[in-house]
Amino acid sequence: MILWVYLLMFYYCLGLNGAAAENTRLDRIEKCGTRCSQGLHCKPKQRYLFPTPCQNPAEGLNTTSVFPNISLSTVMRCDGRQKCSLHLRIKTVLQLSESIHGVTFCTITAGMMPHCQTFSFTRTSRERMTGLQVEIENDCTAISPSQQVQVTVKTVANYCGVILASTYHTPQCINEDLKRHVPECITGRLSYDVNPEMKELSVNVSDMLEDRDYLLRLCHKNFICVGTGASTLIKKEQPVKSVILSYSRPLPCLCIEGWSVVTDARRVQVCPFKDRLKELWTGITFDPVEKTLLWEPSCPVTAVVSLCEKREDSVCVDLPHSSRNVGREKITFTKVDPHPKLCMKFTAGSQSWTRCPFADGRFQAWDVVVTRQQGREEVKVRSQITTTFSLRLCVKFAGHPVCQNNETHLQVEKHKAVDLNLTGKLCNSCLQVKMIGVKYAVTVIHCLKQCNQSSPDSHIIADQPTWDLTWVVVPAGVCLASIIIVTLLLHVVLTVHQRRKPNRKKERVCTSEKQVDPALDFVVSALETQPALHGGVLIPDSLHCGNEKANLISN
Repeated sequence: MILWVYLLMFYYCLGLNGAAAENTRLDRIEKCGTRCSQGLHCKPKQRYLFPTPCQNPAEGLNTTSVFPNISLSTVMRCDGRQKCSLHLRIKTVLQLSESIHGVTFCTITAGMMPHCQTFSFTRTSRERMTGLQVEIENDCTAISPSQQVQVTVKTVANYCGVILASTYHTPQCINEDLKRHVPECITGRLSYDVNPEMKELSVNVSDMLEDRDYLLRLCHKNFICVGTGASTLIKKEQPVKSVILSYSRPLPCLCIEGWSVVTDARRVQVCPFKDRLKELWTGITFDPVEKTLLWEPSCPVTAVVSLCEKREDSVCVDLPHSSRNVGREKITFTKVDPHPKLCMKFTAGSQSWTRCPFADGRFQAWDVVVTRQQGREEVKVRSQITTTFSLRLCVKFAGHPVCQNNETHLQVEKHKAVDLNLTGKLCNSCLQVKMIGVKYAVTVIHCLKQCNQSSPDSHIIADQPTWDLTWVVVPAGVCLASIIIVTLLLHVVLTVHQRRKPNRKKERVCTSEKQVDPALDFVVSALETQPALHGGVLIPDSLHCGNEKANLISN
């Protein structure tokens, strides 16, 4: 969680820095030059063709002690509103000592020779300011937008190891200040109005180079913007910089491109229909001979294409193993059943679109034909080609057909219709039909709406099995009978167990009471011979387990 917070903060700060860089206004200079701290006099020194070799520094001289700080920035020098150039400002702090007589600034950019400038200090000013920190600033190095500049600062004399190096990236043309005033960054600003009925774009140009003509065109944006037609020229003398451009399709990659008539001019592009992704999902073609379905993207797009079967509730269910990632090549599906329910689904991000190229039935190869007469339904499979179908019997369960695993193959000749014998079937029975021999096919399920009764006129297809529901009813009856039998057995066992439980307890009590101690027998015998109180005799009755009784006999 903490890591995510840090990442969000990083990108947020990066975005703020980028926005600040776009809106930063550069410092202006009237002319370039070199400036030193007050009291220190600098003057340019002639550079030799070959640099002088370095020498061992005096004690205590190193980069950190000599150059405590350096700063690099970009400044702008202008000769007019749209005639500005960029310069690199180098500002360094130097710890002056007796052995340092000046500094050398060197810059190098990709593909260019090093550019060095050396400045020496006069002896009088150097001796007066020895031991102090002084500033030296130079802004005479010309630079271009979007450059990487290597900067080095050395001392005079050149001491080995005493060198300060830094890398600087110049501003890009996204900076508004550069867009308005630096010629190589001025692209012009485009605005437009769309007329969808006429398929026209009215384009206006502003802030273009004042002394140059301007070109406009429509193009399809990819790695480069590929033109769709001829360019339109706007003369610099025209008071109104506006043209009409016609287009054929409002594709998301269709852009307006404009640039000044200058060698290697930067170009600006505006894409009016960049959010119209739905325009891409057209151009689906089908080869009926090869049974191949083709689609090629008109614009670069990140999407997934799949085949799906459209149900009656308008939900399109993906067919197995049919997903393809969209690249720059054609999307191809081979061995396709061109049924009206077979569609292509395009998914880009969280949105999806469905296109059904066979919905008009032009390429439909087969169908299920149902006729109703005399209280029964007659179902036929009709095909325009010679092919084989898979048939399965189903029943409706909770409103949905449940089909058996066993299937029957039915071959239908070209331009023929085969009658399916559904006589005697229940009202909730269904039939599943699917073309086999292709890679991508839909499944048609027809459920009976009338109860077909046996009829002597019914036609039975040769070699076709009689369709009945015994495969559903018999297993269900066996399962129900098994459950009832097991339940009765459990009930009997439980009843017997509960009845035997009290008798076992009585037997255990009786057994424990019969095992009487001998001393107890003696007491009982004595009681039998002693006269009872009040003239009676206490005669023990027969002993019963758990309930001994004694009878008192009176005289």
